[in-house]
Amino acid sequence: MDKKLIHKMIRNCFYQYNHDLDSVPLSEREYDDLYDKVSKAIEEDKNADLHDLINDVVYEYLSK
Repeated sequence: MDKKLIHKMIRNCFYQYNHDLDSVPLSEREYDDLYDKVSKAIEEDKNADLHDLINDVVYEYLSK
């Protein structure tokens, strides 16, 4: 999976949770960590919807 695409999708998911470009609370390392979690989820369930997996990972990040 293209890392830049996943990065952009993660950022866009934060926008859905009422963040904007300046308020997305992630460093590059945190983006990489979320990318790793999304990649692992894709490997575990290859038939899952990518948007759903990303939403789950971002929601989990925001709710901790």
